[in-house]
Amino acid sequence: MKSILKKSWPSDMQETLHYRLGEKPLHEYLLQNAINHPQQTAYTYYGNNITWQQLSDNSRRFAQFLKGEGVSKGDRIALYMQNCPQYLICHYAIQMLGAIVVPLSPMYKEAELLYFINEAEIKAIISAQELYEQVEAVKQQTTSLQFIITTHYTDFLPEAKTLPLPDELKIEKKKLNSNFDLLEEIQSNNPISETEQIDIWEDVGLMVFTSGTTGRPKAAMLTYGNALFKTAATAQGYQMKQSDITLAVAPLCHIAGMVMGVNLPVYNSLSCILLTRFDVETAVKAIEDYKVNKLYTVATMNAAILNFPEIEQRNLTSLELNFATSFGTKVDQNLAEAWEKVTGGCVLLEASYGLSETHTCDTFMPIENIKFGTCGIATYDTEIRIVDIETGEDLPPGVQGEIVIKNPGVFKGYLNRPDATKETLKGGWVFTGDIGMLDEEGFLYFNGRVKEMIKSSGYSVFPEDVEALLNDHEAILQVAAIGVPDKNRGESVKAYIVLNPAYKGKVSERDIIKWSKEKMAAYKYPRDVEFLDSLPATSSGKVLRRLLKEDR
Repeated sequence: MKSILKKSWPSDMQETLHYRLGEKPLHEYLLQNAINHPQQTAYTYYGNNITWQQLSDNSRRFAQFLKGEGVSKGDRIALYMQNCPQYLICHYAIQMLGAIVVPLSPMYKEAELLYFINEAEIKAIISAQELYEQVEAVKQQTTSLQFIITTHYTDFLPEAKTLPLPDELKIEKKKLNSNFDLLEEIQSNNPISETEQIDIWEDVGLMVFTSGTTGRPKAAMLTYGNALFKTAATAQGYQMKQSDITLAVAPLCHIAGMVMGVNLPVYNSLSCILLTRFDVETAVKAIEDYKVNKLYTVATMNAAILNFPEIEQRNLTSLELNFATSFGTKVDQNLAEAWEKVTGGCVLLEASYGLSETHTCDTFMPIENIKFGTCGIATYDTEIRIVDIETGEDLPPGVQGEIVIKNPGVFKGYLNRPDATKETLKGGWVFTGDIGMLDEEGFLYFNGRVKEMIKSSGYSVFPEDVEALLNDHEAILQVAAIGVPDKNRGESVKAYIVLNPAYKGKVSERDIIKWSKEKMAAYKYPRDVEFLDSLPATSSGKVLRRLLKEDR
């Protein structure tokens, strides 16, 4: 199988992976960038040019604050905010102490937030101002949360903005009841004198929530080495260099957005334009004004830019390479050709295949041998097998089976979930629960999911999670959630519900959708609800979601 996977390896690429500054945590790369390139712009945030020295200094100051509050190696600290410089400062400050970053989507609502805080035993949470009320509402129900730090996006905005601001960056800063204000603590603390000693291949530096193949979300434990390896492999695979200018618009709390927006700029010491979220006009202007040449997108972003009024009159010719992910819209030859035309030659390709348990980016697309409809070929030090779902035996090229992966990015397991870990992680191999195949050239095809995880707008939605949240509604007796095709989101959630008898005729499907919208993240709440008298189930009572999908 290894020989097959090497068939399409680019001829001009190094065959072995080289770590630019050696095998050390990425926060040590940040500190070295501040020494080697102190005045180079690291990130630009709506016109605020933040140098490597400033980013390093602010991270070290915040690390000192956290240390003073008792944060130490192994503690879990959550980040609950949209893209902003504070996210970067906090991420690296936490890891300088050997503590663990736990990204939480800013789309999470109270019930979801409470679950994640308790599941990961989070000690402190750093929240954006507009999200603080939700933290405040659940903090008394948590068992581990000791203190809250709040921040406001305007704290790192310049007086003269160069790009249009989204609405959340126009909200006035106000005094909150939180324990601490991030900017005040950065300003009042000296930089930490030394960072914690890290065993990069053993110590956990990141926990991201995923269901694995089944169940409610679990915290996947990723080491500092997992992050370093995947970042280095991606950088070398796509030939990133210090002179590159990138644009970070994907959510930093999402594993792919983290690699591209948090890790790669630090690893390569390159400059990154940071936006709080994707907006077509702002993204186009950022590319024009800052001469962005390397870009990571979700394909729906490319489609939105292509459909932007008079886009042919805009200057996107600085773009050279755009690695994109097929969510909602596929990265295919038609999209690539349209993109090449409007940008004057930029190459658009499928970014990679990966999952949270492997710190994503297990494959890359060879630039001179793009094969649309595939996820590319295995990256450095990576083995990919296709195995029979029933027997576990290896299958030959062209035969569909379960995708199984082994590389230095593989996680340590799920926090406090030994049974789930044993099911997914076997002898260093991650059994992904995904269906795919390899062709004769080693290109990987992704064909679907063994289990019933729903992929909505690029996010993983777990049926059990949606069901658990819906069960909080007093009118619901039973519920089953499935994914249904959605031309804009890829998939959206549909909920089949059995009502409590007392509520029949008193609650409508529209009422349930409205309630769900208030309780769940936007990508997660059901867009369609159907009432049934009963749900299909086994003799033991297990609901058979597959029958619901088959009956559609």
